[in-house]
Amino acid sequence: MTDQDNAVAELLAADTDTPTESTAGTFLVTHADDASAVLKEVHDGQVHTLASNPGVAVDDVIEGAVSPVPPLETSWQLVAADARRQLSLEQSEEPPTTHEKELAADQPVGELTKEPRAGTGELHIITVPESETEAAVEDVVDDREATLLRAARLGVNRVEIRSAPGVVSVRYLP
Repeated sequence: MTDQDNAVAELLAADTDTPTESTAGTFLVTHADDASAVLKEVHDGQVHTLASNPGVAVDDVIEGAVSPVPPLETSWQLVAADARRQLSLEQSEEPPTTHEKELAADQPVGELTKEPRAGTGELHIITVPESETEAAVEDVVDDREATLLRAARLGVNRVEIRSAPGVVSVRYLP
């Protein structure tokens, strides 16, 4: 038996009853299949690969705790799920609201204005060159993970993208 085999045998024989630290947080499910899932903590970006899938789906937000799986502690398990919700990201046919257009009119091209919504959520108004409006919308849609991480941090369930020539509105909604 080699030294490496001995080290592995010692790890496998280690006391697995020793409690491991769990990590509580809000997690976005970025990948899920029948065998496993990947969770990303929405505040610090820490990635946790689950050893098995406890029934989560991509775009779920889990408020709970994960813990490393002994003895090697290279994968994680979901040990608590206090809340779970599904996020959605959609492109609306509706134009930005009059208020959103007014905000855009008051800022230079290339700027972003963030404004809290009454209640829960936030509006992000981006001014772009009129000829690049569609490309800007596609950029937001293509950056799905970052957009949904922001939605999870804001505690909302839905992201709606609206546009008009020169204006992109990203609405984080309950």
